[in-house]
Amino acid sequence: MLRGLYSAASGMISQQRRHDTVTNNISNIETAGYKQNTTALRSFNEMLLQMTGVESTGNKTIGKWTGAVFGEESLTYHSQGDVTQTNNANDFAIISNITVDGLSFDQSGKAIAQNGEITYQPQAYFTLQNASGEMRYTRGGQFTVDSQGNLLTNNGDHVLNTNNQPIVLPAGVSINELTLTANRRLVTSNGEDTGIQLLISQIENPNGLVREGDGNFRLVSGTAEAIMDNAQVEVRQGYIELSNVDMAQASVDLMVAARAYEANQKIVQYYDQTLQKSANEIGRI
Repeated sequence: MLRGLYSAASGMISQQRRHDTVTNNISNIETAGYKQNTTALRSFNEMLLQMTGVESTGNKTIGKWTGAVFGEESLTYHSQGDVTQTNNANDFAIISNITVDGLSFDQSGKAIAQNGEITYQPQAYFTLQNASGEMRYTRGGQFTVDSQGNLLTNNGDHVLNTNNQPIVLPAGVSINELTLTANRRLVTSNGEDTGIQLLISQIENPNGLVREGDGNFRLVSGTAEAIMDNAQVEVRQGYIELSNVDMAQASVDLMVAARAYEANQKIVQYYDQTLQKSANEIGRI
């Protein structure tokens, strides 16, 4: 009887995690470059139940029990978010739709071949260097410039150029005096090239990225290659990419998680009442 109680309790825990994930997505709906998360739920492996304490002859198998459900992991959707104009020279937005021959990607950035093989759409990211000198990646292009002319993220990470070096603006030149060209080079108002070119990295499998916070990801598996000339990737100055959270779908997911949590909660209450009767009433007979 307690198997159902365990299943209902695990369902509550899983739905709470799903609810928390959706709530976090909604709270970051105004965060530039934010990529929404989703919680993947699955059941435990099936177990074969058998009777004990019976004669060896005959069939002792009762059947299979699928067990409970649990939140296996949080998956990130790296799909393109909407782009809006800010007219701020510090803001940059990536617009990418990298294709793979013979494959058609869905809204989540996944393509399934005829043989069942799954391929994820490559994505483009700004390349950063944190305080420890490690590579990080982001789509949040709201940058700042410090007193030394370093181009930084809001949390102080350096934005890198194609030489894998932190971008430092020429002395006495403001970011407002620079314009980003189609090949991602910064030039002055009179067309003089500063020699600075933004490093945009193509992540072949974005599922190899792990979220670190502040809009940053670190690459734990897969490859990242510098994009030098790709018509499918564009960087716009004076724009930001909004989060890719679908507010309507998030509201539905929030309600579904809450209702599923309540349903599992009711089951726990029913089991509690049944156990109470078993202990207090049936035990007296």
